[in-house]
Amino acid sequence: MTTSAHSTLRNVLIIGGSGFLSGTVARAALARGAAVWTVTRGQRPGVDGAVSLIADRNDAAAFAAAIAGAGDITWDLVVDCIAYTPAHTAQDLDVLRDRARHLVFVSTDFVYAPDQRRFPQTETDAVYLTEGYGGGKRQAEEVLLHADAATVGDLRWTVVRPGHIYGPGSQLGCLPLHSRDPRLLARLRAGEPITLVGGGHFLQQPIFVDDLAATILSLAGNVAAHGQILNVAGPDVIESRTYFTEIAAILGVPLDLRSTPVDAYLQAHPEAAPFLCHRFYDLSKLATLEAHMPATPLAEGLRRQVAWLDEQA
Repeated sequence: MTTSAHSTLRNVLIIGGSGFLSGTVARAALARGAAVWTVTRGQRPGVDGAVSLIADRNDAAAFAAAIAGAGDITWDLVVDCIAYTPAHTAQDLDVLRDRARHLVFVSTDFVYAPDQRRFPQTETDAVYLTEGYGGGKRQAEEVLLHADAATVGDLRWTVVRPGHIYGPGSQLGCLPLHSRDPRLLARLRAGEPITLVGGGHFLQQPIFVDDLAATILSLAGNVAAHGQILNVAGPDVIESRTYFTEIAAILGVPLDLRSTPVDAYLQAHPEAAPFLCHRFYDLSKLATLEAHMPATPLAEGLRRQVAWLDEQA
């Protein structure tokens, strides 16, 4: 189900806009008839039809100047796809509280401590990482959670926590040793073995990028979503190896799947711990909102991504 707020989604600002998710959100908003602005460093092609604001968000003065340079605009929705630290979400509040109605911050399921997860993991019964990528995202969430009324102003916020995002615009692969592997299709077609940590037995719940973009846009103006943190994931909970099995089936080739031990890999690559755990989620909170529920089956989404990658080759 989609929210009636779509009819009032006139102006959308994407912090990001040239990346995988941010570009998809920008194009989806344009397709809904919204006017779209993006904030990027200008190092990659922008989205056709969007107004491009050029600034490095890590340069606070340049970011504020870029927003001011957009003119007398009030954005119905701001989607921050590139906030990784508490300074970034504090910047959103400082610069945008009088310029926007609703902020959606794209966080990550990596905020959840990999060795203390619940199954399925809820948004509230959780132990969080304090360091690394996931720790930074959690600290960014906390800025919003603890902001007082004066700091927030008229800006309302929602946090989304997606897991593995896949679809056109990205490389395939959801688990070491083949995460976002640009040669994955070539390897499979050549009959090369695919080695996964733990044989790919870890469960996860990938989300198709178009679904995530639709969910984000459907939250705009949704009062019930204000001040909420939401797990967002696809409809299929699978073993990670199934992701690769599906791709091989799409290609019509056999899969030579091999395993490397989890403990040894983690000892050499401790930063990979958030990948090497079960990653599936309670979506009941999202389901109570008048929002888009991700519904693209994994097999269908992977077919579309394989077709896109073949078109790029």
